[in-house]
Amino acid sequence: MRFDPEKLKTASWEEGKEYLDFVGINNRYPRRFIRSGREHPIFDTVNRLRDAYLRLGFEEVMNPVIVEERDVYRQFGKEALAVLDRCFYLAGLPRANIGISDERIASMRDALTKDLTKEDVEAVRGIFHAYKKGEVEGDDLVYEIASKVEVPDYRVVSMLDTVFPEFKELVPEPTRDTLRSHMTSGWFITLKSLVGKRPLPIDLFSVDRCFRREQREDATRLRTYFSASCVMMDEEVTIDDGKMVSEALLGQFGFKDFRFRLDAKRSKYYIPDTQIEVFAYHPRLIGSSTKYQDGWVEIATFGIYSPTALANYEIPYTVMNLGLGVERLAMILYDATDLRELTFPQFYANLELSDLEIARTIRVKSTPSSSEGEELADAIVRVCMEKGGEESPCEYFVWEGNFFDATRTVRVSVIEPEENTRLCGPAFTNEIVVHDGNIYGIPHIDKWNKIFEEGVSTGIRFIDAFAAWAAADIERAAMRGEGCEVRIRIVKSHGDINIEIDPATLNFITGRKNKIDLRGPVFTTVKSEIVSRSSTLNA
Repeated sequence: MRFDPEKLKTASWEEGKEYLDFVGINNRYPRRFIRSGREHPIFDTVNRLRDAYLRLGFEEVMNPVIVEERDVYRQFGKEALAVLDRCFYLAGLPRANIGISDERIASMRDALTKDLTKEDVEAVRGIFHAYKKGEVEGDDLVYEIASKVEVPDYRVVSMLDTVFPEFKELVPEPTRDTLRSHMTSGWFITLKSLVGKRPLPIDLFSVDRCFRREQREDATRLRTYFSASCVMMDEEVTIDDGKMVSEALLGQFGFKDFRFRLDAKRSKYYIPDTQIEVFAYHPRLIGSSTKYQDGWVEIATFGIYSPTALANYEIPYTVMNLGLGVERLAMILYDATDLRELTFPQFYANLELSDLEIARTIRVKSTPSSSEGEELADAIVRVCMEKGGEESPCEYFVWEGNFFDATRTVRVSVIEPEENTRLCGPAFTNEIVVHDGNIYGIPHIDKWNKIFEEGVSTGIRFIDAFAAWAAADIERAAMRGEGCEVRIRIVKSHGDINIEIDPATLNFITGRKNKIDLRGPVFTTVKSEIVSRSSTLNA
């Protein structure tokens, strides 16, 4: 709100409250809050590993993702067939050879709803020929024909679908290119390119995606995963370098003790008896939900590349390679037991909501649209809080004014015409509180102290929600030139008291068989009437 500084120089301290902007009930805390993004566990671990490698002095590179089949043979030798069995091969669609006969020309005219000239037909034929030769890309084909023949692109799409079945009959043709199944395939190619170009030692790392043709995905295996891998190339590199890097890297993630064992798998791209499994101890694993409750876990593997494999790439130096699965490390850091849930929570994980998150999804459904309506809602609440216990029959003035600068003046009162009761029912001050995944509408009395102390209040009382509803209805009626009466009796569910709860929250609560207990006698009535109109309207 803007204000006049000169005027306020002589104002009292209490007058400053008049300059506070009125905040609607759905824009108050906890519904109004600073939203912060939520990092994915895998990418959080990727970034932490990148930072860890950089702190150790390694340089980051991007290794090739598409690896030719022959490179796998160079690296694995006779073992290559077993490795290729778990690789994804790439395939592509061939370019169709399209002919245009007289019969097709007639069908083209029907599909394009245009009387094609000879020039139009030759233009389409030329585009098909250029497409076959690779001069026109497939995603440009429709645009090229539409622009040449001067027809809408959707008609060209229809023509290709109905007149030229060759496009639908295309079958992918395999290539000898594979998707990288492990980072080693890329390291050989990268290191070859750096020999003679970069001074030794060369210390590189890459944290990137690999692809493995698993027969199925389960709690411990996915078809695509991240590998955090590094290489050290120098004239003298030993197993001790692998141990040193293992400890320095993993120590940054809380691992404290390390054990090194020969790996029985003996990959052929490593020198015999240099492939080492790294076992590390992490205090977080003690008592965790994982199977490594003794604190020890196999977390990485390193080895010295075979000179035979390096020779195929004309690399004359010794190379140590270390790698670990990012997802395995993330499972430890996040105490996860199912890799699918950790990686793809949108598909596999159950929704988890804290009490605060639930409270933020509880809103008042119907609210006034104008600032005057907001003032009216606030006035209804104020009068009810002051006079709610008064004996009936009774009527109390609430507010008088205009909505949206309209010429109709509206007068509003809270009433209770029946005898021997109160202006408001006993539940009108009940407050909506979330506790242990349950939603309660309860009064501030000793019985409910624990829920108020441990839970999260939405800041919405029954009377707040009802007042917003009444103000909205009165606002709409006034614009029609009418008065109205808004009444609430016994509340049996959240809809009765003008509360809406996000469907995801409802699913979460009902799925866990938790409670939504918003009930009670509110018995409050608000009445409005038109008390004056402009002379124009009266005329």
